[in-house]
Amino acid sequence: MIRIKNIIYLFTAGILLTGTGCKKYLDVNKNLNDPTKVSVSLLLTGAERQIGYSINGLSSTLTVYTHQQTSRGGADGYGLKGSNVGWDGFYDALVDLDVIIDQAPAELRYTYAGMAKILKAYTYSQMVDVWGALPFSEFNKFKQGINQPKFDEDEVIYPQLITLIDAGIADINNPTTNASLPGVDDLIYGGNKSRWIKAANTIKLKLYTQLRRIQNVTPQVTALLAAPATLINATNEGFFIPFGTTSNDRNPGFGDYTASQRGQNPSPWLYEIMKGIDHGPTNPSVFMGIVDPRLPYYIYNQLPVTGAPVPANMTEYRDGPFVSIYFGSRGPNRDGAQQNSYSMFGIYPVGGRYDDGVGGAASASSGTGAAPQRLLTYADRLFLEAELINTGVVSGDAKAVLTAAMNASMAQVDYVITNFVKPSQTVPALGTQTAYVNAILALYDAGNTAKKLEIIMTEKWLSNIWSAIDQYTDYRRTGYPVIFDPTNPVHAPGGRVQPPVNGNPLLAAQPSVPVSVSVAYPESLPWPQTEKELNANAPAQKTPATYKIFWKP
Repeated sequence: MIRIKNIIYLFTAGILLTGTGCKKYLDVNKNLNDPTKVSVSLLLTGAERQIGYSINGLSSTLTVYTHQQTSRGGADGYGLKGSNVGWDGFYDALVDLDVIIDQAPAELRYTYAGMAKILKAYTYSQMVDVWGALPFSEFNKFKQGINQPKFDEDEVIYPQLITLIDAGIADINNPTTNASLPGVDDLIYGGNKSRWIKAANTIKLKLYTQLRRIQNVTPQVTALLAAPATLINATNEGFFIPFGTTSNDRNPGFGDYTASQRGQNPSPWLYEIMKGIDHGPTNPSVFMGIVDPRLPYYIYNQLPVTGAPVPANMTEYRDGPFVSIYFGSRGPNRDGAQQNSYSMFGIYPVGGRYDDGVGGAASASSGTGAAPQRLLTYADRLFLEAELINTGVVSGDAKAVLTAAMNASMAQVDYVITNFVKPSQTVPALGTQTAYVNAILALYDAGNTAKKLEIIMTEKWLSNIWSAIDQYTDYRRTGYPVIFDPTNPVHAPGGRVQPPVNGNPLLAAQPSVPVSVSVAYPESLPWPQTEKELNANAPAQKTPATYKIFWKP
C-alpha cells in the first residue's frame, strides 16, 4: 500500500483540519500525482494537527480497553476488528514529516527538520506500541519503486526511533543560521527549541522505560535522569497539541456535547475508584474510602445532585447524579436512550463542563472544547521515574517522586483549564490536594513492592484520562492498574455486577446486570482491513489476544 494525497488540497482547503474523517487522501497503488512543493511551515502545522486528531481518535477506542469509558460500539467487549482508526491519520502525518525532513536541510531550515524527526519517532513509537509490526523502512518509497511496503518487526523499528530522536536533537542544535525558524506554525511549542529538546529526551526516557523488561536500560535512563533540566521539568513544558474553540477545531471528545446520540460514558470502574467506594465491581484493594478531588473536573453529571428529574428510560448504572452503563453489558437497560441523563467527560479531558452539582443538559455552550491532546506531561515524566526506581532499574526515593508526580497531576488540571480551555463557567482551582496525596501515600507505605507499583501505575492511569495509548501500553507491560474483567468472579460473580443498591433515588434497589465478553483481552490491535486489502505484503491477520508487542516478554 502507498498512501498518496493531494498536498495542495490539504493546505489550501484543509490546513485547519476538521477531524480525522475530513482529510482527503487516496489509498491506491499508483502515484496519481507528484505534489507541488509546499512550505515546511504549512507541513509542520498540518502534521502536528493530524497527529493530535489521530491520537485523540485512537484514545476514544483505547480508553474503553483501559476501562475509563464504556461504549455501545465495537470497542465494547473488545470486539473491534480491523479498524483503521488512527492508522490512516498517522501515516498521512508521516508523509508530511518525511517531506519536511527531505526538504528543510536544502533550504537551511534545520530546526524544522529536527522537529519533524522527533515527531516522526514519537508517532512511530505510538503505532508500534499499538500494532506491533508495520510498514516502516519501505513506507513512502514510491519514487524508489516500492508501492507495496513490507511490514518491519517492532523490535527492529524501536532502536531506529531512538537514533532518529538523537538526529532530531542534532538538527535543532545545528549552529548553521536558519533561513527561517518555526513560530506560530509550531502548534506544540511555538518554535521553542529548548522545549523540543526536553520533549525529545523525555520521549527517549519513556521508550527506554518500556524496554526495561527485555533489556538492561540502566545506563541510558540513569544518564537521562541525572540531568532533569534536559527533560520535561515543569507543567508548562508538557508536550501538548492544542485544539480550538470553533465547531470544527475542538477536541473531538467534546463532540458528545453536541451529538444527537451520546456514547462516551465514563466507566463505572473509573467512577468508583475515584469515588473510593466498594459497590462490588470496584477493585477493593485500591483507594477505598479516598475520594479523588479531580472527580468534578473529569466527569460532568447532567443530573443534579438533588432534585434529580426522572430519566427518560430506566438506567443501568446510577449512583445519585452519575449515570452510565457497564463494559460488556448484556442487560435490558444497556441501550436505553439517556441523552440528557448520562454522565459525560468533563472540563479537563475534553474541554466540557465542570461539575458544580447543578446539572443540566449538555450542549455546545456547556464548554469551549479546547482541551489539548496531552502527549507527554511533566507528571508522566515523574511517574516514569517512580516506576524505574520501584522496579530497581535506577536508585532513588520512589515515594518522593510519586509525591511529586501526584502534585504535578493536580497542577496540570489547573494549568490546562486556565491556559487552554479558558471556560466562561466559574471553575474553582483544584490547587494542592495534600489530604488526598497523604492518603495515597499511607497506602503506599503499607504496601509491598508489587502494591507500590500498582499504586504508581493507577495514579498514572488517573492522570492520563483521555490519553489512552500510553495507558494501554502501561497495562499490557506492567499488569497495572487492575481493570474490570467480566470473566473475573471477584469483579462479576456469576457473570453479573451489582449497581449501587441505594444509588438510584427512584428505585429501592437497582437490579444486577449480566456482563460478558466474546474475545480475550487484546495484546495489540488488529491491522486495519484496508491495509490487508491494499498491501500484498501485509502479513496474515494476527490474533490480537496472543500477539504481544516485543517489549512484553
